[in-house]
Amino acid sequence: MKGTVGELGEFGLIRELTSRLTTTPAVRLGPGDDAAVVAAPDRRVVASTDILLEGRHFRRDWSTAYDVGRKAAAQNLADIAAMGAVPTALLLGLVVPADLPVTWAAELMDGLRDECQVAGAAVVGGDVVGGDTITVAITALGDLRNHEPVTRGGARPGDVVAVTGWLGWSAAGFAVLSRGFRSPRAFVEAHRRPEPPYHAGPAAAGLGATAMTDVSDGLVADLGHIADASQVRIDLRSGLIDIPSQMSDIGQAVGVDPLQWVLTGGEDHAIVATFPPDVKLPARWKVIGEVLNPSALPQVTVDGAPWTSKGGWDHFGSIEDAQ
Repeated sequence: MKGTVGELGEFGLIRELTSRLTTTPAVRLGPGDDAAVVAAPDRRVVASTDILLEGRHFRRDWSTAYDVGRKAAAQNLADIAAMGAVPTALLLGLVVPADLPVTWAAELMDGLRDECQVAGAAVVGGDVVGGDTITVAITALGDLRNHEPVTRGGARPGDVVAVTGWLGWSAAGFAVLSRGFRSPRAFVEAHRRPEPPYHAGPAAAGLGATAMTDVSDGLVADLGHIADASQVRIDLRSGLIDIPSQMSDIGQAVGVDPLQWVLTGGEDHAIVATFPPDVKLPARWKVIGEVLNPSALPQVTVDGAPWTSKGGWDHFGSIEDAQ
């Protein structure tokens, strides 16, 4: 594949991108018509959408096109899993400048395809247009398989708070990259390509999770959404939260308490949920707190006290405040 997307043209680019795709049994009609057809046995469709903007959500000098594709798919498919649903399909809206190499767009599609395969889904269509800044817009679909969705509004006093997946790894990787380094590699890769525990979402629903979300904006911020929706207080116990020794080493090197990354670093897409206290949780789930009656306003506390440090992603805030 030589040349640019401008030289290849819109329909040539579409042919190149769709030729790289795979399918699943849920896809009844894939790319190539006015719209795709995806099976919905539950007769309800779970849907989520998100946008990645170059310079805001990714940098080409930090991440390959394949990395961006994996990350774009992961953050949307994780939202589906966090509702207790099984991901089925993904749609892509792609804005690219005419001078972008065709290989970049093709590798992006490879990343989207491969992350979908991890989750059991498939890319089923989309659109491409020309523009000044690379923009990746994703819509993900999922199937509840006859279960009720697990929303943010069901947490009850007495529930335990448990998490599965990584916490703070992406933020630590961002700190490493921001200082011009590329190691420790595990943390850099966690920032480039998050690994959501997709199967944990539907499994949590089956275990009786009362509320659930993925950690995209930061643990405190995302649990804050559950606290608000459920009208409860959530207290996290810092002593129950694992901090890897390498993360502590990175924190010491850059002068950051690694607990800050764990509590406020986003983009790991771990799954955090509340469960009735008598539920026997599998080993992959780590209990890190409890749900209490709100003493005043619904909030998240850490070791009984409000968390006052900056952090948590806000699209209209500064990147520095989010890391």
